[in-house]
Amino acid sequence: MPSLPDAHGIFVLLLTPFALYLFTRDRLPLEASGLAILVILMLSFQLFPYAVEGQRLIPTSFLAGFGNEALITICALMIMGKGLEGTGALQPLALTLAKAWTARPMLASIMTLFIAAALSAFVNNTPIVVMLLPMLIGVAVRNKLAPSSILMPVGFATLLGGMATTIGTSTNLLVVGIAEEQGLEPFDMFAFTFPVFIVGSVGLVYLWIVAPRLIPERKPPLADRSPRVFDALFHINDASFACGMTFAETLALTDNEMRVDRIERGDGLVVTKLPSVRIQAGDRLAVRDTPDRLKQFEKQLGATLHSDTGVADITGETPILKDLQHLAEIVVTRGSLLHRASLTGTKFAQRTGLLPLALHRAREPDVEEISGNIGATQLRAGDVVLVQGADTQLERLKRSGNALVLDGTTDLPRTHRSDRALIIMIIVVLAAATGLIPISVSSVVGVGLMLATRCLTWEDTAGALSPQVIMIIVASLALGLAMTATGGALYLAQAFVQGVEVLPTPYILSALIFVMMVLTNVVSNAAAGIIGTPIAIQMANELGVSPEPFVLAVIFGANMSYATPYGYQTNLLLLSAGGYKFTDFMRAGIPLALLMWLGFSIVLPIMYGL
Repeated sequence: MPSLPDAHGIFVLLLTPFALYLFTRDRLPLEASGLAILVILMLSFQLFPYAVEGQRLIPTSFLAGFGNEALITICALMIMGKGLEGTGALQPLALTLAKAWTARPMLASIMTLFIAAALSAFVNNTPIVVMLLPMLIGVAVRNKLAPSSILMPVGFATLLGGMATTIGTSTNLLVVGIAEEQGLEPFDMFAFTFPVFIVGSVGLVYLWIVAPRLIPERKPPLADRSPRVFDALFHINDASFACGMTFAETLALTDNEMRVDRIERGDGLVVTKLPSVRIQAGDRLAVRDTPDRLKQFEKQLGATLHSDTGVADITGETPILKDLQHLAEIVVTRGSLLHRASLTGTKFAQRTGLLPLALHRAREPDVEEISGNIGATQLRAGDVVLVQGADTQLERLKRSGNALVLDGTTDLPRTHRSDRALIIMIIVVLAAATGLIPISVSSVVGVGLMLATRCLTWEDTAGALSPQVIMIIVASLALGLAMTATGGALYLAQAFVQGVEVLPTPYILSALIFVMMVLTNVVSNAAAGIIGTPIAIQMANELGVSPEPFVLAVIFGANMSYATPYGYQTNLLLLSAGGYKFTDFMRAGIPLALLMWLGFSIVLPIMYGL
């Protein structure tokens, strides 16, 4: 085994698994984990200075990630993606695909997969998935198909397409930037499009033919763009029509369409649902149904889906809700405001001005029965909260980046500025692809043009930036710098190579792809890519071969986030919209990951003569 690095190198090697552990903790926001690692590195190297060959590693150098060219490019592209989303520039494409699905479903299926992959090579895949979700769900309903058989393959197709160019994902940009800083020749935009096209084509065929058959049929009960059933509580007050009526008479108010799970009275008391039981003020009727039907029952009963306390949380008094007429669905994502917390504990109503009405559980709805106020229920990633509020309040929540709002954003309006946004995006991509100007320059210029042409507002730019993405990238870059400077990366590379030295180089390359593939389904793909890149370059140097295929091994492996719903943000969108379970991602995702791993393990050695 190679000799251990010095004390600083050992410290960084121990800090790395600790950082990866923090990045996987649900209870700790990703941005907090990133900041913690950054603080530990800066304090440690300030209190215990480190110098190699007379050059001291200055602690402030760990902050250089905030000015990293790749990070700036990522932020600029995220903002431009917001411009495309806000103007509805891609909506005509969704409408065209919807018509194709009606005429020739099988052909439309492969077209949708291919177009989703192609768009994701240039645009962040989150707005693409959000744009396609309502169309695909509508298609599934009209063709009497389970949405679960369509949504996951399309979501995975966007991940495949993101591998194809240097700007396809943030991981690609970061890895390419690190490789260039370490002396490799710069990768042009389409430097690794060819191997992705070859292997990705096989992956798309798998998603077209095989994956839908591996996914169990999940039938969301709602036939519109948001097929979810919510747990809700109807609060009965003195003015409610149902107050004083028997349970049978109460059901008759809804033409006997409402199905009541239980009647709650007081603290912890559940009243038997006898037809003769009289409904009293203060009772709560637990109901599971779709948003539209819940609002219909609310009107018929004269009850409210919110408690008077909830209204007081917002206004300080108990007024009649006159302006709060807009319904929206908020998806709980990892590291968001509501993740592993409750609506009451986070003071959601006070902070957002929105009333929580009902809750849809991401997985088995009977795992944790909701009793009393839904505000006390601990929320998990993938849960969906139905809220009521004004458009301005919803827009404010979207811009804050604290939640993923699935209301009108799925109905992207085609405005008179959509053509401008699309043209600007095309110019930015072409300028970088032809080598006219670097993508870092063209993307920032593109943001300026979108602002100048009013495709974006300054509020939009702030809402497009994700503190999670920024902090995880900066922290990972700082950790990568520390590993390289202290010799930690060299030690890991030498240990890895010696562990597999009896194997031919292609097998070592394959092993690297596999390790990255496993890691990216546990931590963020950006963190996996940044930490893996210096190790991969050192491995290539130890083997005496070109480092380029090893860098590509990191890029491809770190993008294989298929096996868990937490591998990528769009997976969480799919988890809720398709009614999937955790194991569904394993059923369809693990075979796809293994297929891509085998494909790249064959193609890369052939391309680079290993």
